[in-house]
Amino acid sequence: MGNNDKYWCAFAKLQETGFCFINKVYEYFGSIEYAWNADEKELRQIPEIRQNQIKNFLNEKKNVNPQECMDYINKRGITFIHPEDDRYPYLLRQIDNPPTGLFILGDLQSCNLEKTIAVVGSRRASENGKTALKNILSDFRNTDICIVSGLAEGIDTIAHTTAVENNIKTIAIIGGGFDKLYPKSNKELFKKIINGSGAVLTEYWPDTDAISWHFPVRNRLVSGISKGVLVAEAAIKSGAMITARLALEQNKELMCMPGLISNPNTEGIYKLLKEGAGLVTKSQDILDYMNWNIKKTEEENRDSENYTEEEKLILELIKKDALTIDELIIKTNLNINDLMVILTKLELNGIISRQNGERYISLV
Repeated sequence: MGNNDKYWCAFAKLQETGFCFINKVYEYFGSIEYAWNADEKELRQIPEIRQNQIKNFLNEKKNVNPQECMDYINKRGITFIHPEDDRYPYLLRQIDNPPTGLFILGDLQSCNLEKTIAVVGSRRASENGKTALKNILSDFRNTDICIVSGLAEGIDTIAHTTAVENNIKTIAIIGGGFDKLYPKSNKELFKKIINGSGAVLTEYWPDTDAISWHFPVRNRLVSGISKGVLVAEAAIKSGAMITARLALEQNKELMCMPGLISNPNTEGIYKLLKEGAGLVTKSQDILDYMNWNIKKTEEENRDSENYTEEEKLILELIKKDALTIDELIIKTNLNINDLMVILTKLELNGIISRQNGERYISLV
């Protein structure tokens, strides 16, 4: 770690001193160490810095020791990066008011930042919307795409969960510190992400509460680190619409997934579509808008080689819709004995499951 890391880390600990102030001070002095140690007289020379901001900073930093901050983060096993760090995502360097520091759990380096798609939407998403989103994202199973979202309830949870279940890397950007995870119901999902499925990022010190105004501020990072943004469900006044506007300001590809017109959470969707957002009804639409060619991972290639032709046919048939044994017999032309052998094998291997005891659905 460089000598400047502790000063960036100390600035990141300050909760009353905003990132706008820090960016201006750093830009003015050209040195984060100088910025940290600057006195009131020097700080007053900076254009557009208010006196109350200077006083807040000087008062708050009295109780902060840069080296102790860095030692604490290292002891916690948290990765900390800042704008002078080569690991800092280049897309975030290009947005207004980029984060002055990012705390990371998991493995950000394993995520393909060239193929990041943000997925945002309602916390109270409809079952229709959640199912449609899961079907679309599941098609990216074992590819090099990375799904970004905010670990909130509803659409965010579906996006991350689908990624985890389908060997897709995912980045969760949260609106508070790691010790104050919100919502608590996503604690297990949080663990799965940091234990092999991607990374969780935040610009807030570990014990920072996830207060309401943090979330719209956080949204600039969700869209900022992404190449494109998919809005799954959104009311006219919602955080998802804020992210959509940020995406346009950041010159990102904006896409929307349509839903039932009777659902209030689709009002924002149709407004965006009328204004020119891309229409997404299947995974290929995302690839077309983004001009991406996806690569299958070694696991996907290996799995494909290990399936028999009959197994591949069955898995394709029940990929999105659960089917009964009778329906599968008709569609595959297999006799019941051969079909049951295949279904039993796939079920025992955790590749398929039964719904209501009579319908089979693919889990891959």
